[in-house]
Amino acid sequence: MADIQGSYDGLFAAVPNALAELLDAGDTGGSVAVFVDGEPVVDVWGGFADTERTVPWERDTIVNVYSVTKTMTALCALVLADRGELDPDAPVAVYWPEFAAAGKERVLVRHLLSHTAGLPDWDGPVEEIYDWPAATARLAAQAPQWEPGSAAGYHSLTQGFLVGEVVRRISGRSVGEFLADEITGPLGADFHIGLAAEHDRRVALTVPPPGHDEEYTASAPGRGSAPAAGTPLRVRDGNSVAWRRAQIPAASGFGNARSVALVQSAMACGGTLRGVRLLSQAGRDRAWEEQFSGDDRVLGMPVRWGLGYGLFGNTYGWGGWGGSLVMIEPEARLVVAYVTNQMREPAHDNRGLEIVMSAYDGLVGLRA
Repeated sequence: MADIQGSYDGLFAAVPNALAELLDAGDTGGSVAVFVDGEPVVDVWGGFADTERTVPWERDTIVNVYSVTKTMTALCALVLADRGELDPDAPVAVYWPEFAAAGKERVLVRHLLSHTAGLPDWDGPVEEIYDWPAATARLAAQAPQWEPGSAAGYHSLTQGFLVGEVVRRISGRSVGEFLADEITGPLGADFHIGLAAEHDRRVALTVPPPGHDEEYTASAPGRGSAPAAGTPLRVRDGNSVAWRRAQIPAASGFGNARSVALVQSAMACGGTLRGVRLLSQAGRDRAWEEQFSGDDRVLGMPVRWGLGYGLFGNTYGWGGWGGSLVMIEPEARLVVAYVTNQMREPAHDNRGLEIVMSAYDGLVGLRA
């Protein structure tokens, strides 16, 4: 069995065992954290940080978690909303006047957070996503593909620029700066949007699925292997220095399972964690208010969206390209985070669910 490092409560032994099984099945590396009441009951890692499997995954190894980043960006917006500086029901153009172009006057902030704004596709060159002014100007000029609020279509890359520009217009800071100043800094969480060069040595680059190389592109999970619409994103792009340095708030967050679970434990614990108050209880609850329920035009499957989080019964969260995932259950004050550098084909990737179910085994024992 694969060697698993870290610590865990004995009730949650199924979690490190599940990680070991994934590594034994061929995965390169990963980490898992389970927090209850804001404190870790599992903090484990294993495998390797490189394709050649010569660099062990360490306690401070970080990885691109792709769309799990969306939960961090949403939290920034929710903090501003809780402070009364951002109204989710206001038109985006109230904060970003240029956005009103091409028939987008009726796009509300909550439409951005719930993937119902009608701007799901990134149609510019990949290089432009590293240029914030160019990326946001492109989106401000686009016309929506449907009546805003009437349908959902996963805004895979675009959501981060859209929500992020609203955060920037209100706060005067980029999402990465706001996150560091207001959330990860106060909590002591090792999570970054816009990664400084000093952290490069700790990064585990993404490993494509077996049988693929770095030209492998992002797919819509509900469509098997069909590429997503718009400009295709390759593993090569996600592994580039330009990607790490840029702020792509829908997909370029770097962290480990511990930092993801720590930050999102604020959402599991009523908005306050370890003496740091990020949100009021009402501000936290706002995230779970259903904004859309139905078939997602891009994902090709039924979804329920809150404000920046997917809704799954009484649990909330989201996953990222490549397999990383965060799940929040407020009733149990539980967060499960799994991050990995090993991609699998989306249609056949149940690793995050397996990790979550193993955590529930421990939760049953904890409640007994």
